[in-house]
Amino acid sequence: MAETMAKPVGICDTTLRDGHQSLLATRFSTDDIMQVASLMDDVGYAAVEVWGGATFDTCMRYLNEDPWERLRKLRRAFSKTKLQMLLRGQNLVGYRHYSDDVVDEFVKRAVANGIDIIRIFDALNDPRNYERAMYAAKKEGAHVQAAIAYTISPIHSIDYFADEAAVLQGLGADSIAIKDMAGLLLPYDAYRLVKAIKDRTGLPVQMHSHYTSGMAAMSYLKGVEAGADILDCAMSAMALASSQPACETMAATLKDTPYDTGLDLGKFDVINNILKNTRKRYSKFDNTDPRVDTNVLRYQMPGGMISNFISQLKDSNELDKLQVVLEEVPRVREDMGYPPLVTPTSQIVGSQALLNVLLGERYKMATNEVKAYFRGEYGAPPAPMNKEVQHKVIGDAEVITCRPADLIKSTFEEAKKEIGAWSESPEDILLYIMFPQVAKPFLETRMAGKTRVEYDMLGVETNAKGKEVGYIPV
Repeated sequence: MAETMAKPVGICDTTLRDGHQSLLATRFSTDDIMQVASLMDDVGYAAVEVWGGATFDTCMRYLNEDPWERLRKLRRAFSKTKLQMLLRGQNLVGYRHYSDDVVDEFVKRAVANGIDIIRIFDALNDPRNYERAMYAAKKEGAHVQAAIAYTISPIHSIDYFADEAAVLQGLGADSIAIKDMAGLLLPYDAYRLVKAIKDRTGLPVQMHSHYTSGMAAMSYLKGVEAGADILDCAMSAMALASSQPACETMAATLKDTPYDTGLDLGKFDVINNILKNTRKRYSKFDNTDPRVDTNVLRYQMPGGMISNFISQLKDSNELDKLQVVLEEVPRVREDMGYPPLVTPTSQIVGSQALLNVLLGERYKMATNEVKAYFRGEYGAPPAPMNKEVQHKVIGDAEVITCRPADLIKSTFEEAKKEIGAWSESPEDILLYIMFPQVAKPFLETRMAGKTRVEYDMLGVETNAKGKEVGYIPV
């Protein structure tokens, strides 16, 4: 059994990925990121999270940028610091499962273009959806960090998550991340959870939480006391609210203790001043109201999910039904076997809850994603699904019991033939496979040397009325 010992704690800076994804709809351009990259390289971080999540999609969709080129530029700028990315298991950086050959190729290219650490998670914590990505990352020589999506339900306990960590260790995890995407992890539960995982696995544990509920810094401190090795934080200019705790706060808290991060607080000033000025230019996307949202503790959903409900209900002139929708989410989640609410399950559960309320009848209509979920196409939920609801949604359709990706045929070579002359590299083919409707015009116009659309100074694609086009899930 692992023994908890006080030791220096590392900081992973999330500013360039989850920080601006959480606060500014992932809108930082590569040029803005490069303003601070080399300065951040001198701080002494354990790692910097720079890629994955929604960054891949938004680069093309809104900024007319190549996400692979962004990664290559970042790799050149960070000569001393490890680069980390977030990967959604078999979903990669998209919103559905991809074939094993695509997973292999994507991981291979991510490592070749500069990624050192790949954090791999699955929205259902289904080990089968981790397997291939973990195998591919190990094969390419990356550090394989398996992340457990933390949530609260009648079946999610400390033992449940410790068991999951042990299974992921068996699949080859080099470290374990606790991914608290909604800020639900209570401080004393954080202590118990970190200690349980350390006791079961002996692996390094990295904590990732959002400040949404106002508890993350307290949970980090208790996690450190239990033996957590690395904390995910953002520069103070891009911290708190739905982002992570501030790097400076945690470094100062641990200074002159056995957990001292060794970071020089003076090195943060110049970087933060640049980020503060940069952030002003993205004010239309700024998601910091409220700065602390305790609703997340009641409804157990990420703050961005509630914001999406408000937006959609306003469009339907049904804002008075917000409370009813919020109360419907836990019921839908129970029907679906208590999935953690993280991409893509947060969108699946949320959209169905909204439909149930707006149509006045539960499951009168179901989205294609909800049907696929009840057929088992996303994997096995943590608990059994409601059989009556399942039958109402999919009738007598066969339910998948195998690893979902086993039913997906190889697609890389076929996609290579489809895009033909637009492709200059395997990376281009991967763009097309994951986001065909966005990648095709992006690649075509790049080949023709044209600008796909007109962009305003923030890199936002607009239509004739000046309204933003498209939507990136939280």
